[in-house]
Amino acid sequence: MLKLKIKRPVRLFYSYSCGLLSNRQAGQPVTPDSCISLIKNSNFLLTLKTIHASMLRSHLHLNIFFFTSLINQYTLLGSISYAYSLFSIANSIDIFLWNVIIRGLVDHAHYRECLLLYRRMIKLGIKPNNYTFPFVIKACGCLSDLGFGKQVHRDVVAYGFELDSFTASSLIAMYGKCGTFELPRKLFDKMPERTVICWNAMIGACFSNQRYDDGEILFWRMLDEGFRPGRAAILNVMGCVRREIDADKICRVAVDNGFDLDQLVQNAAMGMYSKCGRVDLARGIFDGISDKDIVTWSNMIEAYSQADLPLQSLALFKHMMLQNIVPDSVTLLSVIRACTILASLRRAHAAHNMVIVTGGFFNNQITVETAAIDLYVKCGSLTYARKVFDRMQERNVISWSTIISGYGMHGHGREAYNLFNEMKASIKPDHIAFVSILSACSHSGLIAEGWECFKSMTPEFGVIPRTEHYACMVDLLGRAGKLSEALDFINRMPISPDTGVWGSLLGASRIHSNVEMAEMAAEALFKLDKWNAGRYVLLSNIYLSRGKTQDADRIRALMKNRGARKISGHTTIEMKDKVYTFVAGDRSHPQTDLIYSELERVMDRIRQEGYTPDINFVLHDVEEETKEKMLYAHSEKLAIVFGLLNSKPNSVIRITKNLRICGDCHTATKFITKVTRREIIVRDARRFHHFKDGTCTCGDYW
Repeated sequence: MLKLKIKRPVRLFYSYSCGLLSNRQAGQPVTPDSCISLIKNSNFLLTLKTIHASMLRSHLHLNIFFFTSLINQYTLLGSISYAYSLFSIANSIDIFLWNVIIRGLVDHAHYRECLLLYRRMIKLGIKPNNYTFPFVIKACGCLSDLGFGKQVHRDVVAYGFELDSFTASSLIAMYGKCGTFELPRKLFDKMPERTVICWNAMIGACFSNQRYDDGEILFWRMLDEGFRPGRAAILNVMGCVRREIDADKICRVAVDNGFDLDQLVQNAAMGMYSKCGRVDLARGIFDGISDKDIVTWSNMIEAYSQADLPLQSLALFKHMMLQNIVPDSVTLLSVIRACTILASLRRAHAAHNMVIVTGGFFNNQITVETAAIDLYVKCGSLTYARKVFDRMQERNVISWSTIISGYGMHGHGREAYNLFNEMKASIKPDHIAFVSILSACSHSGLIAEGWECFKSMTPEFGVIPRTEHYACMVDLLGRAGKLSEALDFINRMPISPDTGVWGSLLGASRIHSNVEMAEMAAEALFKLDKWNAGRYVLLSNIYLSRGKTQDADRIRALMKNRGARKISGHTTIEMKDKVYTFVAGDRSHPQTDLIYSELERVMDRIRQEGYTPDINFVLHDVEEETKEKMLYAHSEKLAIVFGLLNSKPNSVIRITKNLRICGDCHTATKFITKVTRREIIVRDARRFHHFKDGTCTCGDYW
């Protein structure tokens, strides 16, 4: 049964509308000759209802053609609920009327209702035509309902419309949105004649499935076959471009075909250049648009966020607000992403307040609220993340997965496990939800609970494990020191292990100093991802921890020869509305002398408490004293000391490391919290570490 709210009972409309007409004494009489033109020229609901009343009095509503035009106009004016109520009482089998209401439902995003109505139409024996299928297929694509889409495809073939270009194009687009590529490609290749719409749909399917090179190839092939690209084709191919030289070529095509001043194309070009790593060129296009709409602003704000330039993103958002432009959900999501990069709790509060203030301006509140949960999680505040979650009027599987993942990242696996069980009572978990809970179990050492969740995936929920699920299980076994079982688990996997799986084994080998297992995992990783410098560094450190300096040198040389570059580590901390960045040995800060003086004092205090520097985390070919000084100057320690100097005695210090926190800094931070009685929260590339009273929530496994 369709659940569309009907604002006013239809049975009361006749008396109301007749009274409206007589009271106002407005409008010319509706005759058969003037009926259609009067309906189409009605730009307001009140005018249309007046005409409707006159039609009721003259019984013109009994004419199915007039009645269908009336319903169509109601949908165009946004009154889909009333249009559907009129359709319901008509009890007609006229396919034109059914097509009008199906299209109206799709145009107003009532996709599920559209599919239910289509199913009802088939049961009634009403034959769909080439105007029915494109909208029903579009609804399947918007819902990503591949099963229903395939069913409709079978109907298309059964009713003989498989060669209709509009229907075939709709099927291609639908399959692309549902995450499949082979099916739309087969449809496209079998088409005897292809229109521009078909080409557009196929290029769009390439983009949806991240087959970017295929999308570009198809675009140039379309031009070679003599088709002139329309706006849709240019927009789709711009989404596929990842190289600046290709972006320049596409822009030339857009200009040659008269789209240089088309704002939709300009907005897409901004996104294209930002994905090519040229945010400066994207900004040039942005500055050249005189009448910027909300999409233009949002695209540029997002471009800065994607380019890891959060401060520029937030500055542009502030400028937009000064222009009195009301942000929409897309804008706010970009702002939230920028705040997430900064891991600034103060900015998180400001962004969340903006979400609350503008909550009535967008229709995907659940998406923005879920992003706010993720923001608070990544700013180190589970308390606020949980408050947002608890206050949500509606939750979906992504909302649940986000909060579960948050508890796992912060080392609260038991709470994550309880939430997962609560979610199962109302929402079926998907593959993302299982990654969240398995990761949470791994981070907290909940071995039995992790196995329970993993074994329930397919039998209870029909979710087939992917490589990321297997990686979580390897990590879970590795935490418990069961490295042989982890390797046996990998060997029994029904799918090929990827870098995530072998990376989990390598990480476990580091924790348990198992050189043999580390070499095996590293060998597999070097074959799969030989340019990832982190793998070489990790194996080198394992060798150093066991005193195998020659092997460590060999791995470092191999990394250099293969051109793998290690990412420079840095740590950020926000203090008094400013973000400060430190690197190892940093002496660029105005408080450098004070920082290093305090650092020496802090290190002396923790050494008295039992701290011993772990010199395995520095180069081995220098003197012991130099090694210790190099450890002291790690970016994490510099940021922490800066925080101690510039914050209130009882406040929490929050820092962010772009890489995994080093073992020595982890140990030192535990001692620092013990001697200073301060809580320190560290967000690294993998998880959160909550240090307090000499302990860390990660249990020294990360």
